[in-house]
Amino acid sequence: MSKLKFSLYLLAVFVFVACSEQKNQMGVSAKLDLPEQESWNAKITLLKENLKRASVNAGHLVKFSEKDLIVMDEGVAVDFFDAEGKHLSYLESDSAIIIEKTSDMIAKGDVTVISDNGATLYTEELRWDHKREKVVSDVDVIFITEKDTLRGKGFESNADLTEWVIRQPVGVSEREIKVE
Repeated sequence: MSKLKFSLYLLAVFVFVACSEQKNQMGVSAKLDLPEQESWNAKITLLKENLKRASVNAGHLVKFSEKDLIVMDEGVAVDFFDAEGKHLSYLESDSAIIIEKTSDMIAKGDVTVISDNGATLYTEELRWDHKREKVVSDVDVIFITEKDTLRGKGFESNADLTEWVIRQPVGVSEREIKVE
């Protein structure tokens, strides 16, 4: 009888462990979390007032309708545009999530943004705030312009990297920089 109780106990432990929720690198639950759609070499267009504001390309993506998420886990590349359709900047990252309800995007892993005016931003995580049309990072950044290489923590800018703020800056500049 004790072997039977032990066997039932062992079976219960296996079932409990097998059904426990696990999260992948992007924070999406893996427990019976099968995507409704999956695509390779996919392209997504983010619109604002029926105008293209971003074109997102990914080597692989999965869509979770219940969570309003699109998870891109391979070769993410994004082109940003202004209201007239003029190209502003280009973003690359290892992975990204698009929140469908807001069209916000969170890019993660070796994020690089290169603006058409020559400024470049490097960070590990960056959020595209679709409503405000801003790129925002709360982690360490390196921002390079023609004359400056700035480092800091926390960054916010428009999509063409011309109106930017580094919240906790450190670095070297060849010119005087106004600090508020």
